[in-house]
Amino acid sequence: MELLLSICLGLGLSASSGFRVFIPMLLANIAAMNGWIQPGEQFSWLATWPAFYTLLSASLLEVAAYYVPFVDNLLDLVATPAAVISGTLLSVSFIEIQDPILLWSMGLIVGGGTAGIVQAGTGILRLLSSKTTGGIGNSLVSTTENLASAGLSVMAIFLPIAAMVLVIFLVYLLIKRLVRR
Repeated sequence: MELLLSICLGLGLSASSGFRVFIPMLLANIAAMNGWIQPGEQFSWLATWPAFYTLLSASLLEVAAYYVPFVDNLLDLVATPAAVISGTLLSVSFIEIQDPILLWSMGLIVGGGTAGIVQAGTGILRLLSSKTTGGIGNSLVSTTENLASAGLSVMAIFLPIAAMVLVIFLVYLLIKRLVRR
């Protein structure tokens, strides 16, 4: 059961990093510092005050940058590989598998892949918003992404199985839409 919960937690946080790279890491840091979740030994740095200040600063900068017209579209180019890296790290931080090859393979494929799919979907949504509203609607898209990242992260921490079901449904919808285009 612990393995299932750790996979659900890692997958939920990974998907959240597809919306915003640093918000899920910040919320995982806060949860780890409060003892609500426990990262693996190699990732004990995630439960430290220096990590908190760094992740808080990065989260605030990321959120603010997404409200600057045209910078938000450029940021999506950088955010895509960053989301894959963040998704991989978050999933590997919490999944309790002893074999490092299996752990990192699963982290990259499942965690990084999920984050990448979600990021691709949000990037396409932002491009469509820019095209149809001239960028005016992008602040609404950014606010929705911020809330989705924070909400899914909190859900992954406190209701990991429900978060995994939601992530599977979300990824299914995104893949279906991406294939259709």
